[in-house]
Amino acid sequence: MLQLPPPPACAFASDNAAGAHPLVLDALVRANAGHALAYGDDAWTARVTDRFRDLFGSQAHAMLVWNGTGANVMALACMVRPADSVVCSQWAHIAVDETGAPERILGAKLQTLPTTDGKIVPAQLESLRYLIGDQHHAQPGVLSITQSTELGTLYTAAEITALCETAHSMGMLVHLDGARIANATAALGGTLEALRSFTVDAGVDVVSFGGTKAGLAYGEAVVFLNPALAARAAFIRKQVTQLPSKMRFIAAQFEALLADDLWIRLAEHANGLATRLHTATDGLPGLAYDAPPQVNSVFPILPAHLIAPLQDWCFFWDWDTSRHQVRWMTAWDTTADDVDRFVAGVATALRD
Repeated sequence: MLQLPPPPACAFASDNAAGAHPLVLDALVRANAGHALAYGDDAWTARVTDRFRDLFGSQAHAMLVWNGTGANVMALACMVRPADSVVCSQWAHIAVDETGAPERILGAKLQTLPTTDGKIVPAQLESLRYLIGDQHHAQPGVLSITQSTELGTLYTAAEITALCETAHSMGMLVHLDGARIANATAALGGTLEALRSFTVDAGVDVVSFGGTKAGLAYGEAVVFLNPALAARAAFIRKQVTQLPSKMRFIAAQFEALLADDLWIRLAEHANGLATRLHTATDGLPGLAYDAPPQVNSVFPILPAHLIAPLQDWCFFWDWDTSRHQVRWMTAWDTTADDVDRFVAGVATALRD
């Protein structure tokens, strides 16, 4: 039996496992004082809606929702027309991890494209152009991409711009699933200009803006960069069960997270510790990587017989079981000590 050192205080399963940031919790407590009108008719929602305009420009319209799946479903519901398909990577969260919600609720076909790195390229969209106008096929209507991707990779601003240009030339709209948009923004420069470069400036129409993985207790936002698509969004949000009655509590959390670019600083911290984890384990005998991390996740390949004991010691998720590949993920609350303790345990397991 492996004799491993004491495990770290923080697991490496997911940034979804992290708690809420103290400033976010403080904002929740402050928002709890007194009464406020429901369904977004409150001062917190008004302020945070203005803050999203500061981020994306005066034309942007943000609407708060409960969770990531709901954000994606609501966004796509405002974009998809009858007989449209949604084109996405075969790794996309909407295709793999949302229990078929987009297909069931939208009644639209998800058309998945193969990728080795989670990123779609314009030539793949062009390969679908022959479907346009053929009454026997679902029409490519929406391109949905993820930034950062489910494989921890990043689209550059130029790559998203090229995808948007191709999609728009085909009459398609572009949705960006930004469950980890904070990590992507941090990795691409950590500035307002970096955020805009791969969203509004690139031609993206609608963004699902992640809050939960970034430090909220709960809550996401759907940000319409193409204001025409928001025309019926208020009704659609209610219809897909994503209208919070006490919306001030989601708005207050976002207000705290977006203040002074806290969301970017927390993501920079998580990304940096993923790099620390990779650097400390790369080269350990018996462990291999395909590539260094771009954001806050690393994907090592481990000896098969060590995976379960290490998961029992400090839990993490399997990834590609055919290759004995797993995923280690850092979060806003991961510490350098957590990383060092985890590395010590992995090194001990590989040695013994």
